[in-house]
Amino acid sequence: MTSKVYVALRVAATPERAWAAFVGEIGAWWRPNMLFQTTPRPGRLSFEPGANGRLIETRDGGKVFQIGRIRTWEPPHVLVFTWRQASFPLNLYAEVEVRFEAVGPETRVSVEHRGFDQVPAASAARHRFPDQVLLMRLAEYWRDQLAGVAGNLG
Repeated sequence: MTSKVYVALRVAATPERAWAAFVGEIGAWWRPNMLFQTTPRPGRLSFEPGANGRLIETRDGGKVFQIGRIRTWEPPHVLVFTWRQASFPLNLYAEVEVRFEAVGPETRVSVEHRGFDQVPAASAARHRFPDQVLLMRLAEYWRDQLAGVAGNLG
């Protein structure tokens, strides 16, 4: 199985503004999805900025779920963090790399999500999808998320 998906979208913003929206405003634009749930009940996502910071989801009542840890923090160009869904086996993490590249007056925001080949075939995280369908749905998921970032820039 190819274990990664790649999606990109140009947004009407500088890399600095796109980074600020993606990282600092993730709680405003993130759209929960039943296939790729990070917690059993959706909460509000946020990053703890800086190297070794965390991506967390805070549910009503204050309970915090750690989705992942930041591996690369190079504002406003590269963000890499680990990713764990609620249905992943314990101690299994995928990885997400987000890049912000100036293209004229716009910024290409690209996401590469890799590591789903580590998820066992019988895991609930795969939803019994064949590999190709699972990755197609993951790519659709990230396209929706990037559309949320773009919508938050206006």
